Amino acid sequence: MAEQSGGVKQFSYSREVVAELESTLSAERLGTYVSAVRGQDKEQALRLYAWNVALGSAFYGMLQGLEVTLRNAMHGRLAAAYGPEWYDNPRVGLDDGGTRRIDNVKIRLGHTGRGPVSPGQVVAGLSFGFWVSLLGPGGQIAALDRRANYEMSLWRPALRGAFPHARPLRRRQAHAVLDRLRILRNRIAHHEPIINRRHEHDYRLILEVTGWMSPTVCEWLEHHNRVREVLDEPWHSADVSF
Repeated sequence: MAEQSGGVKQFSYSREVVAELESTLSAERLGTYVSAVRGQDKEQALRLYAWNVALGSAFYGMLQGLEVTLRNAMHGRLAAAYGPEWYDNPRVGLDDGGTRRIDNVKIRLGHTGRGPVSPGQVVAGLSFGFWVSLLGPGGQIAALDRRANYEMSLWRPALRGAFPHARPLRRRQAHAVLDRLRILRNRIAHHEPIINRRHEHDYRLILEVTGWMSPTVCEWLEHHNRVREVLDEPWHSADVSF
């Protein structure tokens, strides 16, 4: 199904191939891309679909670096303020959603039967969304009949120190930026289209936020990622590698 044309490996979209891909991917899913190419033939939609996958793959590598850097930076500051098992310290004042996520991770890890659960295991088991939520205002704590106050219990005593290379940064600013990147990450992870996002802005934002924590990691991500390469590749004229 592949042929060489002008030195570029291209996929051959016969009528039968297009029909099978549409059936496998689903007409509904492909319809998003058909609409995006303004009703052009389905081959063009499939090329755009492949480009979306390649771009998502390129972004995901950067987001992985950001996520690991973020959780380690935040864990480090929380551990310094509240102890290695900060998530069990009542002074942290986690809301019900945060407590539930922590409990779910500990239950899941406990089922492995590999001995006591370490802080490192808990930290690694928590989602990107959890860490971003700690930069929010905090939700309800039903047992205390009040809302958590993450500004006072998390941001000021600990988490603002996770971003030592940022200009004066407010909690709301950090949360807004990282929540945008959380949405990007989740769309990619759930195989959703990212074709209508501001790709250059997302790219610069990932590097900027990573640089708030570690300029070295930022430079490393900038050197090794393929986002610019995919963005420079016209989706309609050549195939791209995932």
